[in-house]
Amino acid sequence: MGLGRTRTVSLLGLQGHVVEVEAHVAPGLPAFTVVGLPDASVNEAKERVRAAVTSSGLAWPARRTTVNLSPATLPKTGSGLDLALAVAVLAAVDLPGAAEAAGRVHLGELGLDGRLHPVRGILPAVAAAVSAGRPDVVVPAANAAEARLVPGAVVRPVHHLAELLRSYGGDARVPDLPAEAPRSVVVAPVVPAPPDLAEVLGQDEARFALEVAAAGGHHLFLVGPPGAGKTMLAARLPGLLPDLTDAEAVEVTAVHSVAGTFDPAHGLIRRPPFEEPHHTATPAAVVGGGSGLPRPGAASRAHHGVLLLDEAPEFSPRVLQTLRQPLERGELVLHRAAGTARYPARFQLVLAANPCPCGRAVGKGLHCTCRPMERRRYLARLGGPLLDRVDIQVDVEPVSRAALSLGGAPDTTAAVASRVALARDRQRRRLAGTPWSTNAAVPGSWLRGPEGNLPDDVRTALGRAADRGVLSMRGMDRVLRLAWTLTDLDGRSRPTVADVGAALGLRTRGESDA
Repeated sequence: MGLGRTRTVSLLGLQGHVVEVEAHVAPGLPAFTVVGLPDASVNEAKERVRAAVTSSGLAWPARRTTVNLSPATLPKTGSGLDLALAVAVLAAVDLPGAAEAAGRVHLGELGLDGRLHPVRGILPAVAAAVSAGRPDVVVPAANAAEARLVPGAVVRPVHHLAELLRSYGGDARVPDLPAEAPRSVVVAPVVPAPPDLAEVLGQDEARFALEVAAAGGHHLFLVGPPGAGKTMLAARLPGLLPDLTDAEAVEVTAVHSVAGTFDPAHGLIRRPPFEEPHHTATPAAVVGGGSGLPRPGAASRAHHGVLLLDEAPEFSPRVLQTLRQPLERGELVLHRAAGTARYPARFQLVLAANPCPCGRAVGKGLHCTCRPMERRRYLARLGGPLLDRVDIQVDVEPVSRAALSLGGAPDTTAAVASRVALARDRQRRRLAGTPWSTNAAVPGSWLRGPEGNLPDDVRTALGRAADRGVLSMRGMDRVLRLAWTLTDLDGRSRPTVADVGAALGLRTRGESDA
């Protein structure tokens, strides 16, 4: 009778939990049982582990083998537990380096021939091991570059199970295998440099709204006919945003690691991500889903970046309404039968829409072929509760020939980004000592309270707009955040009534003023 131990990591969303793997080998009819809330992929590991061990030249114990995954109340998921199962079972038999193996964390999927295949979520898994005081980790060679991004991790890359067992003193042999093409998780293509804002001609108001959105981290709603430049403007928003901080880069990279869209060859993701799902996307594709524990969707992959919903009224109402939670809380909590996963989702939402189904309801709408009821219903698909959470709402009118001939050279992305960076820096200094770094994240109670340091005339202007029914209480807070962003862009210390009026105009699409 023997007992072997080692450790691995199981992920629930982005949260990694160190799992102790205990293998007990005892006399009895040959059997292999895994207990401790394993999912289907972990139960299937029994056959992969057995084949990988025999392919490494070692005999599988012909006795009753029980593997316990502790804590037993934590759901275990994923093929990344394969390597730990194999090491624990062999440590229970006669592995000379069993004590050394017990002190390490083992991650990786086993092939039937004993090779180690890469798995998703290595970065958050290794980070969890380091945080738990277990920095010595064994990972597949294809995951080593990603694992080394975690500070403090002692990474030991392995190509084959026999290679690892020999390092523990086992009498294993690496079989002669045909060369295998490099295999890795599915990665997203390298994102090219963002397009330049100077390519958008005219649209002074929309360009200003885009700058304000970038400076304060505000959500944006663009309404205009086809060809007016809504999508062009939205695609240029990521280029105006500053680079991610170290903490933000780790968060974003961890999300993309779990999603399988991270290329470790480029290091941590330092630029704000940009996600543009098609309007036929399902709720699971946008907010996350899948069998077992859900994987991150486009909303989480856009964390600290931009989520663009082009032709927003064409999206399913279920998709649009599921965005309420992340817009308010900055995270998604997905409940499934297998467990609950939490993913960060603090993104900037950009909605782009035509004014009506035909898209020609501009000005007096003389060329529009839609019935009045169709026009009202079209934008109503977005829903008032969702639009009430969008700070900036502007009309993007067609560019006239006069505007093109009279307008000077538009500002480039670099020029606008420099102004955005200065405004962000002013916000960080003003909000130092608080949990927030951008105006869009500051709660209204703080802005309205003594900490907000609002002038009395600004409070009066906001109250007048609320009394007239122009703003809800949530809308009032969002106008106040916009006013602070305008103040930061101008380099002033406190907002004025003019800032409130400008902010109200940005929010109400020019329908009212303060």
